[in-house]
Amino acid sequence: MTALLRVTPARGARGAGSGRIHVTLPGGRQVAWYDRGDPDTGDGGRVCLVHERLREEVLAVLAPYLTGDYTVGPPPVPTAGDLVRLSLHPDDDLAPNRPGEALHAELDHLPPPRRLSRDPNRARFAQLAAEELLGGELDRLEAAGWRVLHAVPLPGGDRVDHLAIGPGGVLAVHTLTARGPRLTIADPDVRVGRAEPVPLLRLTRRRAERASRALATAVRPVLAVVGPARPDVARPAPADVRILRENEVAALASLGGVHKPADVEALYATARDRRTWLRT
Repeated sequence: MTALLRVTPARGARGAGSGRIHVTLPGGRQVAWYDRGDPDTGDGGRVCLVHERLREEVLAVLAPYLTGDYTVGPPPVPTAGDLVRLSLHPDDDLAPNRPGEALHAELDHLPPPRRLSRDPNRARFAQLAAEELLGGELDRLEAAGWRVLHAVPLPGGDRVDHLAIGPGGVLAVHTLTARGPRLTIADPDVRVGRAEPVPLLRLTRRRAERASRALATAVRPVLAVVGPARPDVARPAPADVRILRENEVAALASLGGVHKPADVEALYATARDRRTWLRT
């Protein structure tokens, strides 16, 4: 039977040390697969057996590929979040969205503007860089039990730049690019440098309210400032909108007491479904 089994690496495996290896019969029927462990986290690999009776044959054919510690057994029981993910059509799954996904679609075919030019797209390129930087900081929260989505589309052409779901609650994060040294916030207005004030806090609140309706849970608005400017917040400071700079995102990992891990996964499974946001 060993000679009849075929070993096939998963398509798109990034490098020799990553990806899933499938074990199939000649007709293509899968009988097992091997997920390599993560050396960075110390997680061991796992051989998942669809048919226990083929254990010895599977291990024999996988022997050249097995590295480090690994366990052998049936596939793990899928969680509620796994079932939702597996049922999603790829076009409805927001999890793969990159930070600034909508801007990528607009700008990927354009050359970056020159530093001293008056290119009308310069501000959008700066906004994309800010969303990518902030998105990277938010993604690091996943080590503390948070789940993060980027560029969540809302009906009417609006979007939530970043949605963070974790032990500390659900946060709808708006990214503000502040390239100059001056940033003045007088609720609801935000003024960058000498530009005209914009009621940005009102927009940030509205996005959080729409997210709250979609997810049927409280969502706190967050204004995240990317750039050298230090926010000068007029008194009284807004009590409902959290204002932070990109180097303060890591502090969100310490927030807790709102959602349990199971709640986080359930909310994340709902939020990643594009159809959820049609109700806002």
